[in-house]
Amino acid sequence: MKQFWWPGKVNGYENLELREVPVPKPGTGEVLVKIRAVSLNFRDLLIASGRQYVGDALQGLTPGGDFAGEVVSTGGDSAWKAGDKVVATFFLGDIGTGLTDEVRLTALGAGNQGTLTEYRVFPASALLRIPVHMSFEEAATLSCAGTTAYTSLLCGPAPLKAGQTVVVQGTGGVSLFAAQIAIAAGAHVIATSSSDEKLKFVKSLGVHDVINYKTTPAWESRVLELTAGKGADLIVDVIGGESVSKSLSAIRLGGQVIIIGILGNTSSPPDLLRKIMMKNALVRGVTVGDVVMFRELMHLLELHKIKPNVGKVFEFEKTKEAFQCLEKQDFIGKVVIQVAKD
Repeated sequence: MKQFWWPGKVNGYENLELREVPVPKPGTGEVLVKIRAVSLNFRDLLIASGRQYVGDALQGLTPGGDFAGEVVSTGGDSAWKAGDKVVATFFLGDIGTGLTDEVRLTALGAGNQGTLTEYRVFPASALLRIPVHMSFEEAATLSCAGTTAYTSLLCGPAPLKAGQTVVVQGTGGVSLFAAQIAIAAGAHVIATSSSDEKLKFVKSLGVHDVINYKTTPAWESRVLELTAGKGADLIVDVIGGESVSKSLSAIRLGGQVIIIGILGNTSSPPDLLRKIMMKNALVRGVTVGDVVMFRELMHLLELHKIKPNVGKVFEFEKTKEAFQCLEKQDFIGKVVIQVAKD
């Protein structure tokens, strides 16, 4: 089978190598899966660049976390059967007891070998069935981006309520998932982007109001205008740095800022602590979520027949081009790689 990897230390996606290795065999309690599609996340770029994500990346690492595939065989003691269409929880060590430091080190494509390989063995307990209304390419976006969005909105100390106002930033995978989930939950959704074309697309998903932050740099003031001076109830911040200060200005008294990304400057603005205090704000960081949240997400997606937005699809041999596309951010939704073929 074919597999991408870094011989030795991780050293940039441009240095990934494609090799031939034997197809692995599942042991007791394990399942052999043919990987049909893999979606890329910003964390894959962080790892490829050598920056620490959560713990150190393995030597000789195969990258990739999100995937969708089908069961080939089992090692016995499993309810899965050949042909079942599956995804896996993002943290392979997550057995439903919540996230711990130890569990977070079991993430695919970092502390565990990843999914940019034609076949991979998984613990049977880590697999979930793909929603019937999704393709492999769509389902490959769920475990990281989808669960992150769901955890941001509907988990934690103050879950989103119907009628509240949510702001999502940009048109990447997590932001679009957050918009779709918030709409399904009955929230009023405001989306920001630097592109009118992308804003037109998010309006087609049901987003209520849009702001072009390139033509309206003080987008936080526009959020206040759209909420009659009150402010948003919750903002999903994918930028970090100075953006967090603007997000705090745009929320209501007692509102929430959920930080799920560090696309911008990671240094803290000098007014950050003051704004948090004066707004009585709840500021929470989210790194994906646990398997319970993933199962709840899958139920919501099936109930509302929500489909993920796949922006661009690449053939397996063009994996480096897929990473480059992700780096340039010239797409809407998710970048997906088709892996094993029929």
